[in-house]
Amino acid sequence: MALKATIFKAELQIADMDRNYYQDHSLTLARHPSETDERMMLRIFAFVRHAHELLQMCKGVSEADEPDLWLKDLTGDIKLWIDLGQPDEKRVRKSCGRAKQVVIYNYGSNAANIWWRQQGDKLATLNNLSVYNIAVTQSKALAGLAQRTMRLQCTVQDGITWLADESSAVQIEPETLLQATE
Repeated sequence: MALKATIFKAELQIADMDRNYYQDHSLTLARHPSETDERMMLRIFAFVRHAHELLQMCKGVSEADEPDLWLKDLTGDIKLWIDLGQPDEKRVRKSCGRAKQVVIYNYGSNAANIWWRQQGDKLATLNNLSVYNIAVTQSKALAGLAQRTMRLQCTVQDGITWLADESSAVQIEPETLLQATE
């Protein structure tokens, strides 16, 4: 019998001073059995960084044709495609062809560094792609906030993101590896 997803609920109070975006969001996340707390919390982090009323969590890890998050406009066009980890070059090129903007949050220390050394020059030709690296210490600290029911205060200012619950706070400062030119 296949293992089922574990359901997590997150109440987010977002204050994004970089974009003048101030909203509360209620998320229900299905954590795939193969997904770690670290990766799930990075999905929440990505949601906070790009928060919008139409931004959606996707099947991601369990569906090859969907990102981890996407933002579609009312016509169904994909405005933003967000992937986590180290997607292969073919997937990245395909997503850049389907979406106006593509963002990858690379994490995982050694694997992340190796992936970027192998893919960086090839991906630099994609004008609508941005790639950020999340330090392993930051992503591991973020995983420490994971609970089945979460209430998080989220602040974004000067490119730095803070996520805090009632007992602890985590600061995430993504390193820009590649910035979209479009």
